[in-house]
Amino acid sequence: MGGPVSEVSVYRQDCSMEELSLYDPAMLLSLDFFRSPANFSPRISAAVPGESWLKVRPLQSGDFHRGFLQILSQLTKVGDVSLTQFLNRFAQMRASGDYYVTVIVDTRYDKIIGSATLVLERKFIHGCATRGRLEDVVVDDTYRGKQLGKLIVVTVSLLAEQLGCYKMSLDCKDKLIPFYKSIGYTLEPGNANTMNIRYEGPTARSIDRNTAGSKPENTEPS
Repeated sequence: MGGPVSEVSVYRQDCSMEELSLYDPAMLLSLDFFRSPANFSPRISAAVPGESWLKVRPLQSGDFHRGFLQILSQLTKVGDVSLTQFLNRFAQMRASGDYYVTVIVDTRYDKIIGSATLVLERKFIHGCATRGRLEDVVVDDTYRGKQLGKLIVVTVSLLAEQLGCYKMSLDCKDKLIPFYKSIGYTLEPGNANTMNIRYEGPTARSIDRNTAGSKPENTEPS
């Protein structure tokens, strides 16, 4: 599999070629939705999403033009991402084999209406096991009532199990805890908070030397 530059070059040289998928679409057809505690009414799955015009599939190289970044912007700030940037990042993710961005498409309009990402974290612990992380879950608000939020989360959760992950982790707002509990996720006692350090740009890297040299509080875990 080639690197980012070569894949983008091939894409540009032959725009009529079949689009690349981020991962093998056949993986979604083999998921057993009866393994999930989620309650679907009526029963739906990644293979049969409930409406003939809905399709669940991996992210594709042509999804820049199907509103993929626009659906992400309903979740958080995306920024001004060009087609070249999108294709380069797509190729990097595809080459790594650790990213499983899965989307829901309204085929009537050839439009992305939902997305969720499974990221694989390869560990040394647990016998060099792999942990899954659920990221960037979003479904267009205008498609409420079709169980699509539940569908996309269960899909990538089952995908993590199929890929051999020993657990799947996520961070969510308090108001979403009941939703994730309803599909099998649990809070870990003593580990319910999320902490981050953010880097806003070059100016954020300039640290006052006096502050950097001061003795920190003893807040490290033992």
